[in-house]
Amino acid sequence: MNFHSPHSIDVGSALLRALRHSGIVVFYQSSDLRVVWAQNVPETWSDGDIVGRTDAEFLPASVADRILERKRLVLASGAPEALEFRDGVDDGGRWYDMWIDADAGEEGEVRGIVTTVVEITERKNREQTLRTLLREVSHRSKNLLAIIQSIATQTGRHAPSIDTFLQRFRGRLQSLASSQDLVTSSNWRGAMLSELVDGQVSRYRDDGDGGVRFRGRDVHLNPNAALHIGLALHELLVNSMSHGALASPGGRADVTSVIDEGANGSRLVLVWTEKTQAHGIAQEKRFGSVALERVVPQSLDGEAHFDTADGELVYRLEVPSHNFEA
Repeated sequence: MNFHSPHSIDVGSALLRALRHSGIVVFYQSSDLRVVWAQNVPETWSDGDIVGRTDAEFLPASVADRILERKRLVLASGAPEALEFRDGVDDGGRWYDMWIDADAGEEGEVRGIVTTVVEITERKNREQTLRTLLREVSHRSKNLLAIIQSIATQTGRHAPSIDTFLQRFRGRLQSLASSQDLVTSSNWRGAMLSELVDGQVSRYRDDGDGGVRFRGRDVHLNPNAALHIGLALHELLVNSMSHGALASPGGRADVTSVIDEGANGSRLVLVWTEKTQAHGIAQEKRFGSVALERVVPQSLDGEAHFDTADGELVYRLEVPSHNFEA
């Protein structure tokens, strides 16, 4: 086997051939900052050869001045420089990392500079996506904390004792957690109405007992709507199981959903109906009533109505279209 001395190999040519497949941009400039040779120059920078040109002649003016300033510093000091730039304005263009190194002679004089550039657009996009997600998580966390604060305040205001407060507050938090699980499992896109009904009912009723029946239009609720409608369903279930239809064997409640195309746009009309001799929520001024008649509809820019005539309890919630997708 024959081994070649490094001095017998054209290292520069070998490196240039390797660079062709790397995607890394490299170019050499003389002391007047004109390109002597270049490899892998992006087409967005130049549709032709950049040899003999300066940065201002093939890069956008928005970045060329900054890059030339750094290169002049390298020529003057011999110390390397690095910077990050985008070759477009606003949200356009591609992102790059650039390293600028001096090419010094045997006497230490700077004869030119070598510039190495690597595209980092995908990394920047991932960073932007992460920042957006963190802002979204922060926003939703603040909303969730505001809901919990409201639940705690209203529950405490209408609870006759600490034990009653803890019991009711715990149930409402568990309801909120159940709805939140659905929202989280969908990557924060929300939840289907049917899944929300099933999730809340399953916390209190055996699967398939027929106590609560959902019929009508199934829609996709946004996260805010899912949390608040889940809370409304919890209050209706607890009320019904305490002194409504679901408190008796064979009792039943119906949940119906329709889309109403009115003059002010489409609205989801969600109706809970049950046969009952007790007026329950409608007569008791406690958090259940406040949540169903004020907190939930106001949080959704909607409206809510109770009717307990003729031994039937009917709760009607109207939700504007920005809260759901049909």
